[in-house]
Amino acid sequence: MSEPSYSDGPDGPEHRTQRLPVVAPEPLGPERNASSSTHRPVPAADEPVRGRAGRFWSGRRIPAALLALVVLGASGLFLYDVAAVRADHPAMRWRRSLADGLAERSLDDVWVLTGAGIAAALGLWLLLLALTPGLRSLLTMSRRHHGVHAALDRTAAALVLRDRAQEVSGVQSVRVRSGRRKAAVRAVSHFRELGEVRADLESALTTAIAELGLAKPPKLSVRVHRAAKKG
Repeated sequence: MSEPSYSDGPDGPEHRTQRLPVVAPEPLGPERNASSSTHRPVPAADEPVRGRAGRFWSGRRIPAALLALVVLGASGLFLYDVAAVRADHPAMRWRRSLADGLAERSLDDVWVLTGAGIAAALGLWLLLLALTPGLRSLLTMSRRHHGVHAALDRTAAALVLRDRAQEVSGVQSVRVRSGRRKAAVRAVSHFRELGEVRADLESALTTAIAELGLAKPPKLSVRVHRAAKKG
């Protein structure tokens, strides 16, 4: 590369060029090589990320808080009574009555069986809450970005399907119930053949369900019937 220079000579201005020094590019150091080797490409927006999109788990705050209060109150009451007995004070009347009643009643007594049934039902209910995720109103969406876990509300999904069904020619009204495994669509048609309306509805709603981006798209069930005649 050269740079023009100007000077005044005896015969007028002269134009000369002067070569500029060329700087060689610096070689890549070990730090750059290490960073380039550990670089991971970011997936595209329409490229699903590998991995199972699990459901959202509920915090179960109300059952956990109630159980904690019951256990805390019962344990505190028993601890106070045991400490009172150890201090040469008489036991509480309710504990003496409970001990006498359990000693006198047999295992096939109605009250014993009733209490055992209530305790078993409460235990099964707590196990059910602990082993199930809850939040059944949320539909898990497929994962398309690392670290992003999204869900769609069932009511919002039903509204999207209803609006898409309203665009089909011949549809007068639509009722949509969106669940985790099935999307039930009930449409009323006031003109066109019912078979044609049903076919257009299935095509449009199948595309709409695919566009929702759900991890487990629900099965589509479409029913179309004729509007009732007035008069």
